[in-house]
Amino acid sequence: MVKERARILVVGGGYVGMYTALRLQQKLKHELGRGEAEITVVTPDPYMTYQPFLPEAAAGAISPRHVVVPLRRVLPHCRVLIGEITAVDHAERTATLATPATEEEGTGPRQLPYDELVLAPGSVSRTLPIPGLAEYGIGFKTVEEAIGLRNHVIEQMDIASSTRDPALRDAALTFVFVGGGFAGVEALGELEDMARYTTRYYHNVKPGDMKWILVEASGRILPEVGEEMGRYTVSELRRRNIDVRLETRLESCADRVAVLSDGSRFPTRTVVWTAGVKPHPLLAATDLPLTARGRLRCTPQLAVEGAPHAWAAGDAAAVPDVTAGPGQETAPNAQHAVRQAGLLADNIAHSLRGEPLETYAHAYVGSVASLGLHKGVAHVYGRRLKGYPAWFMHRAYHLSRVPTFNRKARVLAEWTLSGLFKREIVSLGSLEHPRAEFELAAGGKPSGDGTGHTDGKRAQDPRRQEGGDNPLG
Repeated sequence: MVKERARILVVGGGYVGMYTALRLQQKLKHELGRGEAEITVVTPDPYMTYQPFLPEAAAGAISPRHVVVPLRRVLPHCRVLIGEITAVDHAERTATLATPATEEEGTGPRQLPYDELVLAPGSVSRTLPIPGLAEYGIGFKTVEEAIGLRNHVIEQMDIASSTRDPALRDAALTFVFVGGGFAGVEALGELEDMARYTTRYYHNVKPGDMKWILVEASGRILPEVGEEMGRYTVSELRRRNIDVRLETRLESCADRVAVLSDGSRFPTRTVVWTAGVKPHPLLAATDLPLTARGRLRCTPQLAVEGAPHAWAAGDAAAVPDVTAGPGQETAPNAQHAVRQAGLLADNIAHSLRGEPLETYAHAYVGSVASLGLHKGVAHVYGRRLKGYPAWFMHRAYHLSRVPTFNRKARVLAEWTLSGLFKREIVSLGSLEHPRAEFELAAGGKPSGDGTGHTDGKRAQDPRRQEGGDNPLG
């Protein structure tokens, strides 16, 4: 039994936020039933995105709705608020909350009191002041961006197939990915695989007509799978005629021309930015201690240092790695986030009941990455795998980790059906601007961007909008 009534505020609905709230539902089941505790989850989206499946969603192997988990379904005993926490005053135990309702009411953000705080807002894309990046870059962190990128790639193939301008055709078939981590390499591998398959349905676009370029500022890619597997990945990508540029930076993408630090220039209509993440801006709007890198300074018990009743894990938290020695921190990845979330919830329950806290200790077991259908690399428990075995392990591992039996069954069914039938190659970019057709019929001007945000021009006919580039603009 808890010592006193507790209002628990969970900020964020990602890995840590969802798994923490899910575990708290179980640990505080009786207290929730008696009204001795309440759990509030504040999140911008009503779902949790399982990000390792984004590359396969972009390639069409998984339906977008099966990459996300609806929070209200899995958290029936929590109050889920769609909105954003913009500031936290932990000294007063209040958080500033902005929701769609507060915007409609015109009353401004309101104060949300709490007793226990879990900060898990995640991270945001780390960008650089590169000319043209804000106008032409496409991210790859959300399911909307993944599906928008798929639509965009197929749209570029449509443009290349129908144009008589060789310069336009060359730019449409040039795809530049910046960042050699998991997101960049897996997205590039899956989309190149999909596009190569799709060319069989075009009479004048061949796989050799497309240019796929991976730009990485360091001297290696996929550092998580080890140096040997990183070198193999470079060889595998180059064998597929993918241009891998190591120790190279993107210096500009203005005017639809990607300019690299080695002097290369590539006219392109596609620049995908996956060059890392940074802590969520919310952390700077709190009165909690931060590290030099802007993450919350935490103890091995996942409590925020010097701030009783404040907890954090995942990308937002700098958690000491007790398995790696003094001064080391756990990597901000899903493997640690999911495990930290469970322990964090346990420690909140222990704290409320006056019980001793547990210490987070998990040795990193390795990583797996997909490079397209039946291709992958893995470094798990010191063993190195490549090709089909690594790809199979990638799928098996993530199928076991995706939340809820419902999602596991649906994803497995889709994989099974995709092995029996041909790939789907349909672009539904017009879904990004669903009112454009009606606006034109009603005599208004279509608000959609018919050629994607990279044009910066409005569509003349929404019926030709086969795929806007980037749904997030």
